[in-house]
Amino acid sequence: MLHLLSDLVNLVYPQVCAACGTGLQEQEQTLCIGCEHTLPITTYHIEPDNPVAKHFWGRVPLKNASALYLYNKGERVQQLIHRLKYKGWKEIGVKVGQIYGRLLANTETYRDISLILPVPLHPDKKIQRGYNQSDCFAQGLSETMKIPWSDSILVRKLNTATQTKKAKFARWENVSAVFAVEQPQRIQNKHILLVDDVITTGATIEACAQILLQYEGVTLSAAGIAHAM
Repeated sequence: MLHLLSDLVNLVYPQVCAACGTGLQEQEQTLCIGCEHTLPITTYHIEPDNPVAKHFWGRVPLKNASALYLYNKGERVQQLIHRLKYKGWKEIGVKVGQIYGRLLANTETYRDISLILPVPLHPDKKIQRGYNQSDCFAQGLSETMKIPWSDSILVRKLNTATQTKKAKFARWENVSAVFAVEQPQRIQNKHILLVDDVITTGATIEACAQILLQYEGVTLSAAGIAHAM
């Protein structure tokens, strides 16, 4: 009976791959097997001098910086991010977080991470959207890395304008004073993984890092779902 009900739901509301839009088979979830194995996954997590890490050289001292996918306009990763961020497909963030978490858990320089913090949305924006896409990514990472995450430690104080199409310096000005840490005792002497959806210039990560690194004993790494070149 449950199998028949599932078939009926899929007939009325067909389950499709979040990246390519093809129908999913019964054993597939969120991504088809083809996309899961052919999306442009980077090897940044094992490359200390990767393009994401270079964004932060001379700006903030990060132990690691990486991203799961390469982001190019008009391609499948853009579709993936768009559906996660604007279409309510929260399961995308969890799925890609699980994928990346497996890779990071097996990478030596990420093994001492003890807490995952997502880049926060302002509460008003989070209510409007219904969720924070970076929270979803953090949840998936947490599941496969076997370490906790929190959305209540790093907070956004001001609701800033969108970062889209802003120049690098303008982006930095826009986010440099909008974040704060609550419950600072929870981050002291920890290696924290700070996560966001798309890393472009790194300005938002940098602004968050400047706040987090003020606290005693904090070591910081960063990871994104995608890196936009």
